[in-house]
Amino acid sequence: MIKTNAARLLDAKGIFYELVPYEIDETDLSAKTVATKLGQNINRIFKTLVITGDKTGVIVAVIPGGEELDLKKAAISSGNKSVSMAAMKDILGLTGYIRGGCSPIGMKKKYPAYFHESCLLHDYIFVSAGIRGLQIKINPKDLINITSGNICDLV
Repeated sequence: MIKTNAARLLDAKGIFYELVPYEIDETDLSAKTVATKLGQNINRIFKTLVITGDKTGVIVAVIPGGEELDLKKAAISSGNKSVSMAAMKDILGLTGYIRGGCSPIGMKKKYPAYFHESCLLHDYIFVSAGIRGLQIKINPKDLINITSGNICDLV
């Protein structure tokens, strides 16, 4: 199985995780589809969203797969007056990852990361490993630690 940059960073820090592959559907990259393919509850599948704050610049929001990001809550949590979704065409240049394969771990730059508080309700969650078709199963506390993440209400 391929080791992604995110997996190598976890290895370097001695953090336990599992790489979990799934068959991708290029026409449907939704978290719901990932949950179905992994046989997991959608509340354990977390999606990584890249947003831009009017004061802080690029930030990362990690939310449950079945939820929508509340931009107002994201702005307040990150110390911004307003935030907006980063343009799809800019994601690769900002993060080094493509849509459907964006991991909160190992981006080109270390952006401030904000995790929806529900992640702490689980002993493990799934996030992208940095490529389509591969998820990282990880303890959310370890994920928050390696990303220097913040816990807040984002949905």
